[in-house]
This record gives sequence, C-alpha cells and structure tokens, in this order.
Amino acid sequence: MAPPPSANLPLSERLMALAQTLQFAWFSGHLVLILCIFRYLLSFITFNYYSGWARFTYRLSFISAALTYGIVVYKTWRARQKVGAKYPGGIVGVLSDENVQYLALALVWLMAPQYLFALLPYGIYSVFHVATYTRSNVIPTVQPNRAPAGAAGTKQQGNAIADSIGAFVKSYYDRSMTGVAALEILLWARIVLSAILFQSRSWVLLALYTAFLRARFSQSSHVQGAFKILEIRVDSLVGAQGTPPAAQSIWEGVKGGTRQFYAMTDLSQYTGGSGVPKKSS
Repeated sequence: MAPPPSANLPLSERLMALAQTLQFAWFSGHLVLILCIFRYLLSFITFNYYSGWARFTYRLSFISAALTYGIVVYKTWRARQKVGAKYPGGIVGVLSDENVQYLALALVWLMAPQYLFALLPYGIYSVFHVATYTRSNVIPTVQPNRAPAGAAGTKQQGNAIADSIGAFVKSYYDRSMTGVAALEILLWARIVLSAILFQSRSWVLLALYTAFLRARFSQSSHVQGAFKILEIRVDSLVGAQGTPPAAQSIWEGVKGGTRQFYAMTDLSQYTGGSGVPKKSS
C-alpha cells in the first residue's frame, strides 16, 4: 500500500494528492459497497427488497465490487508487465488469482437474480479494506504525525483512532474470514435449492458458483476449515443412534462424490504439477 502524502504539505494539498491515486478509487469503491449493502439491508428487513432503491443499491454494490477488484487485477497486471513476468500456468494461472475470481463473480452477480448472501462476503471484505486504508492512509493524511524539531530518532506517537482500528482488524480478521467461508458455503446451498425449484438461471448460476467455490477451497484455509466443520457435524448427526441406514448411505455417497469431484477438478494436473497457492482468506 502506497504511503500517505508528505506531512509538510498543506491539508488541502495532502487531500488532493490522496484523492488522485488509483488506490483512493479502490478505497472509495469499498466504501460505496458498504453503504449500498447497509441501504439494501434496510429494504430487506422491511420486506421491500424488490423496490426501486433496493434493486439500485443491490446492483450498485456489485458494480463497486467489480471496480475494486478490477483495480487490483489491473495493478497486478501492470506490475507484471513492467518486469516482463507472466502468470504461471497461462489462462489457468490467471483464473487461479482470487482477485480475478471475485471480479468475475461480481460481474455474474450483477446480472443474476438477487441473493442476499451474495452481498455479505463482499461487505465483510470491504469493512477490513476500508479500515486498513483509513488507518494507513486517511488518518496520517488528515492528522500527520510530525516529529518535533531536532527530535531525530525519536519514536513517533501513535494515533488513538488508528490504534483502535488496528486492534479491531487484528482481533476480528480471522474469525470474520471464517464467517465469510461459512456464508459462501451457505450461499451454495441456497443456489442448489433454487436449482431444485428450477428458478430463473439457477442451473447456470450453480455451475459457475460451484467452480468458484471449488477454487476457493484450493486456496483458502478458512474455506477448508468450514467444510471440515460441516463434515464433522453431519457425521455426528447421521451417526447418531436411531438414524436410518439409508441416510447414512446417502451421506457416504455425497462425501464420496465430493471427493471424486475434487480429484477430477484438481488444477495442478493442468499446471505442470504446481498447485494453486493457498491463502489464508
């Protein structure tokens, strides 16, 4: 993340310099996304989720998401172009980039029917992006930490608001990423239900979202952990005394089919044996 403008500049020039960066557009996109989700939730809890404002804020949320992830993808591409580097694995390597995945998914959701759970993972990510950018760039721009004259080498005093934001991110990031993983799995189940009921475009959406979730499973330890917790809980339910043998057989069949699907869609067999790099988010 780029440093804030020089503390020696006037406040107006510091703000102008900050606002002219591509990174500020990224921050603004995340902030708009959070505000749109908040407005959509107000419509949702009052059962007005198909009103004009609800539809507008829902679509604008995913436009903002596409903008923010598009900026990250562009900056990554530009950095690679400068050094002449290419994505390992060609097109498969490009698609294995989680920012490309979330960009593509945002465009899918932009054109798909409304799903509340589709908004929430993007919103949680945006909360932490906005918090981190505010701590690292906005606060130092508005209230720069100027060391007293002749105090070279003196430890700079921290900003109380920035410190509180840092503590919040440190305390809640991991558990929030676990929550995102659970929401993404729950969303898949919701789409499966839509497909069973033959709702509009649900089967196409199921195929696309299954591919996304499969990629997330390869990359994210939180998604893997959420699936493991789900497996343990269902194992406990179907293994309880009095559970019909048919239910146990169905569950074993589901697990076997899932493992077979995982093996068949392992991207490492298409990238020369180099697996997709795992990430914590």
